[in-house]
Amino acid sequence: MKTPVLLLLFLASITYAQAQGYLVTGAVHSAQNKETLPGATVQLIRLPDSVRTAVGTDKDGNFGFQAVRPGQYSLQVNYLGFKTLTRTVQVQNAAVHLGQLLLAEATNTLQEIQIVGKVPLGSQKGDTTVFNAGAFKVAADASAEDLVTKLPGVTVVDGKIQAQGEEVRQVLVDGKRFFGEDANTALRNLPAEVIENIEVFDKKSDQAEFSGFDDGNRAKTLNIVTKPNRRQGQFGKVSVGVGPDRKFMAGTSLNIFKGDRRFTVNGLTNNINMQDFSVGEAPGGGMRGRRGSGGGSGITTTNNFGLNYSDFWGKKIEVSGNYNYNNNKNENTRLVFRDYSKSIFFHQQTNDSSYNTNRNENHQFNFRLDYKINDRNRLLITPRFSMQKGDSYSNSVGRSVFDADSTTAFYDLALLNTSEILSNTDNYSYNLSNDINFSHRFNKPGRTFSVNLNTGYNLNNGDTYRINNVIDYGTPDDNDASDYLDQLIKADRTGLNWRGNVSFGERVGEKARVQAEYSIGNRIEDSERLAYDKEEVAYTNFNSRLSNALESDYLTQQAKTSYQYNSDKIRVQLEAQYQFANLQNEQEFPRFYQVNRTFHNLLPTAQFEYKFTKTKNLQIDYRTNTNAPSVTQLQEVVDNTNQLRFRTGNAGLVQAYQNSVNVRYRSFNTENNHVFSFFVTAAQTNNYITNSTLELKEDDPRGEPLLEGFKIRRGAQFIRPVNLDGNWNARTFVSYGQPLNLLKSNINFTGSVGYNRTPGLLNNEMFFSTSANLGLGVSLSSNISQNVDFNFSTNGNYNVITTTLGSARNNDFFNQSTQLRANLRFWNGFVYRTELNNQLNSNLPNGSYTLLNMSISRKVFKSQKGEVSLSVNDLLEQNTSVQRSISDAYVQDVQSTVLQRFFMLTFSYNIRTFNGPMPGERGPGQRGPGERGNMRQGGQRGGRNGG
Repeated sequence: MKTPVLLLLFLASITYAQAQGYLVTGAVHSAQNKETLPGATVQLIRLPDSVRTAVGTDKDGNFGFQAVRPGQYSLQVNYLGFKTLTRTVQVQNAAVHLGQLLLAEATNTLQEIQIVGKVPLGSQKGDTTVFNAGAFKVAADASAEDLVTKLPGVTVVDGKIQAQGEEVRQVLVDGKRFFGEDANTALRNLPAEVIENIEVFDKKSDQAEFSGFDDGNRAKTLNIVTKPNRRQGQFGKVSVGVGPDRKFMAGTSLNIFKGDRRFTVNGLTNNINMQDFSVGEAPGGGMRGRRGSGGGSGITTTNNFGLNYSDFWGKKIEVSGNYNYNNNKNENTRLVFRDYSKSIFFHQQTNDSSYNTNRNENHQFNFRLDYKINDRNRLLITPRFSMQKGDSYSNSVGRSVFDADSTTAFYDLALLNTSEILSNTDNYSYNLSNDINFSHRFNKPGRTFSVNLNTGYNLNNGDTYRINNVIDYGTPDDNDASDYLDQLIKADRTGLNWRGNVSFGERVGEKARVQAEYSIGNRIEDSERLAYDKEEVAYTNFNSRLSNALESDYLTQQAKTSYQYNSDKIRVQLEAQYQFANLQNEQEFPRFYQVNRTFHNLLPTAQFEYKFTKTKNLQIDYRTNTNAPSVTQLQEVVDNTNQLRFRTGNAGLVQAYQNSVNVRYRSFNTENNHVFSFFVTAAQTNNYITNSTLELKEDDPRGEPLLEGFKIRRGAQFIRPVNLDGNWNARTFVSYGQPLNLLKSNINFTGSVGYNRTPGLLNNEMFFSTSANLGLGVSLSSNISQNVDFNFSTNGNYNVITTTLGSARNNDFFNQSTQLRANLRFWNGFVYRTELNNQLNSNLPNGSYTLLNMSISRKVFKSQKGEVSLSVNDLLEQNTSVQRSISDAYVQDVQSTVLQRFFMLTFSYNIRTFNGPMPGERGPGQRGPGERGNMRQGGQRGGRNGG
C-alpha cells in the first residue's frame, strides 16, 4: 500500500536526517588576539529556502550543528563588538570542520553592534520552552543544577526543583532517561559545561505520545541537550574531606560517554547530612537544599551508590536503566509542643521529648527497553523493583496539662497525665512492577492499535515492640492511676494489582481523529495487624481488640471514546469515559463483616490548545477522576499507640470524585529575551476523605463499639476517616524573566496565590478549615563571567488559616526565605565561595535564623583540575529546626536536632577528558539528542514541539 505522506515526513525527520546528516563544527576566535569568543551566535542558513538553525558557542568558542543534510548553506557569526562573518558552506558526503573562524573588531555604530551581537536566551517551540545554555554564565565547576536554577521560571522549593510552578519529575539527557525519575540526582551528576540547550516541557505517557491522545499522565520534564563535542569522553568529580569531631565526606561522580552509550557511576559517604553528591558541590557540602528547611532534622550518616546506563543495542533497540543503593542512619532528639484549642470539655496542652534512631537500607532498580520492530510496530517494556529494610528505636517522655474551667480566660493549668513510650520496629518491604506496551500503525493513514499490560506486586511486613506507661493524675475526688502496656504488633500487608488496556484510533478527515479505548484493572490487598500482649517472658496473649485482618478487592472497568481536532493553531480533544467499579471488603476480626459496593461514574475530559504564534501558547485542560480509599483507611482496628489519640479506619468509605482544571500560558520573546509563564489549577472533590474527631469524657466511649474495653482518659480523642463534600482548592503561579544588561544579569519575578478549603467533623458537627496564601519572589543571577558568579533570591509568603470552629483557632503568619550564593575566582587560582540562607518565620519562637557557609580554595596542578579548600558551615552558629503545623484540632511546634558549625578541609579533582564529536553515532531510525518524540500515528504532530 501507498505509504502515508505524513508518516514519511515524520520518519524523514527522525531517520533520514539522523542517518544521513553530517556534523558541521568550528570555533570562533578574535582576529586581533586569537582569544576565544564564548556566547557568539552562529546561524546556518539553508539555500535557497533560508531555513535557519542557530547555536551559541561554548566557553572555548566551539560550536557544532548536528545532522546537517547535504546541500549549500550560508554561515553567519555574530558577536557583540565584532563584525558579522559570513561564509558559504557546502555539505556533501562527510562531516565539515571549518576550523578557526576569526572575527574582526567592528567599526560601525554602537546601535548596529547591539542588534547583531545579541545572544538569545532561547525560544518557545509549541509546548516546549528551549533555553540556550551559552546565554547563562556560571562558574567553571558548576553543575547542571546550578545552571538550571538560573533559568527564568525555575525555582527551588524545599530542596526540589520547580519549573513554571510544578515540580520537575524527570530529567532526560539528549532525549534519553537519566537516573529514572530522580531529577535532583540527574542534575547534580552533569557539569554545566557540557550543556548546549535545556528544554522544559510536560512529558506525556508513552501511550499518549504514540496515539496522540493525551491521557492526562504528564510529568514536568527537563531535557538536557549536550554539546556535540562533549558526547565522547569521561567527565566528573572526586572529593574527599575531613574535619574536627570526626566529620568526613567522600564522594565521586563519573560519566563515561561514547556516542549513544552513556554510563554514569556516583557514590557518597559522609556524616554531615549530605544526601547525594554533586559535581558542582561546594567544599564541605554546602547547602544546595540538601538539608531542607532549617538544616534538616537530626544527624544523618549516609552511604549511597548509583549507576545509570543507556545505549542502543543494534539499530532497533534502545535501552536505559539505573540502580541506586542507599544506607543511612539518623539520630534525632525532638521536642513537640501541642496546644489543643478549647474543646467542649477543657483546654489541653502536651509536651513530648523523644530520642529517635532510624536506620534504612534501600535498593532501587529501573529498566526500559524500547524495541522498534519496524516502521509500524513497537514494543516497550519497563520493569521496576525496589526493596527496603529498616529499623527504628524511639524513647519518648511526655506530659499533658489542662484548664479544668475552659469558660474563663484565666488558664489554671493542672497536670493531667504523664507518659513514657518505648518502641522498637523492624520493617521489610519490596515492590515489583512491569509495564508492557505494544503499538501498531496500519497502512491506512491515521489508523493505530495499541495494547498495554501493567502488573505489580508489593509486600510490607514488620514487628513493633512497644511499652507504654501512662500515669493519670486524678481530680480531688479520684486517686492517681497507672496503666502499663507491653505489646508486640505484627504487621503483614501484600498487594497485587494489574491493568490491561486496548485502544484503536482512526483518522476522520485531514485534521481530526477518533479513538476507542477499553481498560480493566484489579487491586487486591491483604492486610493483617496482629497484637500480642506480653505474658511473663513471651508475647503469647493474643489481643483481638487491637488486631485486624482485612481483604480488599477493587475491580474497575472503563470504556472511553475520544475525538481530537488538530490544526496549525488549534488542538481540541474531547473524551467521554464510563467507569464501573466494584469494591469488596471482608474483615475477620475484631468483628466480622463484609462489604460489596458498586460505583458507576461518567468521567468527561476536555482539552484546548491555541498557538497564538510560534512563541506564545495557551493550554486548558479539564479532567475528572475517582480515588478509592486505601486498605489502611478501610481497616476498622484501633491503634492505641498514643492512648490519648485513638485511631481507626472506616469500612464504610466510598470513592472520592474530583473535577479539576489546569490552564497554562507560555510566551518567549526572542527579540528582547523576555520570558513569561502563567499556570493556574483548581480542583473540587465530592466524597472527600477527611477525618472525624470525637472528644471523649473519662471512661465514656460515647457509644463507639470499637472503644469498648479500653481505658478512656480525660482529654482523649477518637479519630477515623469519613467522606464529606465541600473540598476544593485553587492555585496560581506566574513567572516573568528578562536580562538586565546594565548589571550583566538576569532577573526573574514570581508570584503565587493559593486557597484550600477542607471539610471535617468535630464531635459529629461539620466544619470547614481554609488556608489562603500569597507568595512573591525575585531572583537575580549573574551573567558576567566564569570568574564572577552569583545567585540571589528571596521569596516571601503570607498565610491566613481560618476555621468555622471559632476565631480562637484562626492563625496568620509570614515567612520569608532569602538566599545568596556567590563564587569569585581571583588571583593565581584562588576561589572564594559563600552561601547564605536567611529564614524569617513570624509565628515561631526562635524560628528565624541565618545560616552562613563559606570557603577559600586554591586551584592546583598545571591543568587547575585539582582544588584544595578550607570551609566552614554555619559560621554564625544559628542553625535551627523549628516547624509549626496547624490542624483542625491543635497547633503543633516541633524542634529537632540540627547539624551546627563545623570546619572541613577538602580536596577535589575534576575529571575532564573529551575526544570530540563522534560522527555517525546513531543507527538508522534512531533519535538524536533532544528528539524526545516517540513513534506517532499518522496525521498528528511529529516530534516534541508540534512543528
